[in-house]
Parts: sequence; C-alpha cells; structure tokens
Amino acid sequence: MNMNESLIAFIGGGNMASAIIGGLIKQDIPAAHMVVVEPFEEARARLAQRFGVQAQASAGPALARAGLVVWAVKPQTFKEAAAQARTHVQDALQLSVAAGIRSDSIAQWLGAERVVRAMPNTPALVGKGMTGLFARAGVDASDRQSVERVIATTGEFLWVEEEKHLDAVTALSGSGPAYVFYFLEAMTQAGGEMGLSPEQARRLAVATFAGASELARASSEPLQLLRERVTSKGGTTYAALTSLEHDGVQAEFVKALHAACTRAGELGDEFGR
Repeated sequence: MNMNESLIAFIGGGNMASAIIGGLIKQDIPAAHMVVVEPFEEARARLAQRFGVQAQASAGPALARAGLVVWAVKPQTFKEAAAQARTHVQDALQLSVAAGIRSDSIAQWLGAERVVRAMPNTPALVGKGMTGLFARAGVDASDRQSVERVIATTGEFLWVEEEKHLDAVTALSGSGPAYVFYFLEAMTQAGGEMGLSPEQARRLAVATFAGASELARASSEPLQLLRERVTSKGGTTYAALTSLEHDGVQAEFVKALHAACTRAGELGDEFGR
C-alpha cells in the first residue's frame, strides 16, 4: 500500500488515532489522504483544526477508497462500529488498536481476513510509544510493511507470533506507563516529605526514570547487574531496596502484571461476542 496515494481511514478519533495521524503528517503523508469517523462533533472539530483531516460523523461510501482502516474505538463499541462500516471497508487492510478484541471477532464482524491487532501505549503521543503487533494468516508481507510504516511514526514496535501473547504485551507495555507514573507519584511525594519542593521532586523523579531507561536501552547487560552497580551494601540504595524486598514489593508488582494480563483476556471474552 502506497501511503502517499491510498486513503487511510480511522474509525474513532481519540488520543491513539491522533497520535498516529500526527505521526503520519510528520512523515509528509498529506492530511487529504486521511479520513476519520468520529461521532462526537467537538472531537471532529478538534481533529479538523489540529490536523486538517476530513472528519465525518458516521461511516459512509467514502471509506470504500481506504486501503487501510485503523480501528481506534473502545472495545465495547467495536462491534457496533464494525456493523456500520463493514460494507464499505471489507477489502481494506484492517489495523485494530482496540484493547482485548481478538482478531477472530474482528474478522467475523468485518468479513475480512487481512487483520492486524496492535497494542500501543500512550507514549505514542510524543513519538516514544511501544506497540505489540499480531497478524492473522491472511496478512501478507506487504501488508505487514504497511502496518510497520504507520506504527513506526509513533515509536517502536515488535511482532508476536501468537495472539495470546498480546495479553502479555498489554500487561507490560500497554498498561506500563501507568506503572511508571505510579512510581513517579510515590517518588515525588517522598521528595516533598523530605523537604524538596513539588517541582524539584518531580523533575528529579522524571529525569531519573528517563535516564535509567535510556541506560538500560543502551546496555546489553542484564538488568540485575545494572541494579547491583548502583547498590553498595550498607549504602542508601541498599537501604531502600532492602525495605522494598521486606515489604514484598517486587513479588506484588509481578502479581499485578499477571492481573492485567488476565483482564486483557477477559476483555476479549466480554466484548468479542
């Protein structure tokens, strides 16, 4: 699919659709080659003003020109949206960023086998996303390349060969930014309790997370070794980590990710009927 020529349709115009649209425009894909179906008038106006894309209230014949359809709807509204658009988009490549909805359901609802599921995360909004991808058997190498070109505008991606692994991707990276923000909140709170201003504490916490993540990215060494290099026995880091281990924080955190993975599977059961 030539993205400079083929129409790209977005069903849903929320944050994730906006992240992809913004990324495509930065890659010199003309706004005129995109159309968004968004039922809320305020959201349509915002999309048109921000990106200059066509935004319509419901699916119509214009979607038949789309070579790629990006499904950026809430899981609970996917089936209804698919019923409205099905006759117009059956021949297109389908890319779903809806959490939990399995490709079997999408293929059945749309009468299409060229379906790719994506699990992005919110850092896509600043071009630093991490997206897991799964392709059905009907998706060929050219289709995969088209999806990669679109998703690469929002950050990194990786393919999984089994669809069930997208539940794990959801638990790790899809929900992952919330875990980071959770720890940043705690670090900022602690900094304030120790006498720093909220602004100072936040800046220190955010920069530390960003720097440590970049160090981990740049290094091929095990994470455990990177951690141990910061931890001198009897020192300040040792005191903090000993307290965390005493309270079972790591074990509970691993347990929490399993809970997220389980819920991702439940979403497919709940909304994929």
